[in-house]
Amino acid sequence: ETSGRSSLRSVHSNSVRSAHTDSSRSMDFSAIEEEEEEEEPVISTCSGVFWLGVVACLISYMSDILVANIENGAAEQLHIPPAFLYTIIVPIVGNAAEHTSALIFSYRNKPDIAFGIAVGSSVQIALLVIPACVLIAWPMKQPLSLSFGGFDTAVYAASVILLFTCITDGRSNWMKGALLIAAYFFISLGVWFV
Repeated sequence: ETSGRSSLRSVHSNSVRSAHTDSSRSMDFSAIEEEEEEEEPVISTCSGVFWLGVVACLISYMSDILVANIENGAAEQLHIPPAFLYTIIVPIVGNAAEHTSALIFSYRNKPDIAFGIAVGSSVQIALLVIPACVLIAWPMKQPLSLSFGGFDTAVYAASVILLFTCITDGRSNWMKGALLIAAYFFISLGVWFV
């Protein structure tokens, strides 16, 4: 009976020791993961704000040059419809930094940040920039409204539905990526011919 009790005690003490070791290992792994996720800032906050202002001014200046060149006949010289340039080419070039950072965060296995970058920009344009442009154009007596044509409305509605179906489960795969690229291609064709 005493040997049975001592064996029970040894089994109990081994299981307690094993549980303690497992919990300390899991705490060590969580500490290691936290250390890996923390990154040292490359520049200070003040210098970051300064460079953000400088780059914003440069982008504004270059955007004015780009729009002036398109209005002065670049579309006719290149034999490209102006709507295609404004809707497809300019956003790809203008958002290249966002696309690159979304790809980098996806590669680093941080999909929440990548989704935030990709979706956040679209939401910002739809809910802030377009209505702000309408309100700014109103006192300037410019004819700008939110009255979109049939094609534009269909594209916006299809984009919202497609985006919703792709991101609701929080996971991605090659099929969803192929679907989004195909949708962008067909929208591009529609803009070219409409």
